[in-house]
Amino acid sequence: MTAIGLAAGMCAAALSTRLMQSVLFGIEPLDAVSFTVAPVVLLAVAVVACLVPASRAASTDPAEALRCE
Repeated sequence: MTAIGLAAGMCAAALSTRLMQSVLFGIEPLDAVSFTVAPVVLLAVAVVACLVPASRAASTDPAEALRCE
């Protein structure tokens, strides 16, 4: 799901840079560093956001979780 969102966002960002080309000062419209770093950071945040609850759920004893229900 994250990959689909990143791909859609990258396409939208690439298309919108052509519209904003007149207000971009000091960088190229399709700056390789910006288009590489931003998705990597967003992907890392998504992985951490998924792993933290998953590790907490994996450490719970299933019998104890069912007993609480």
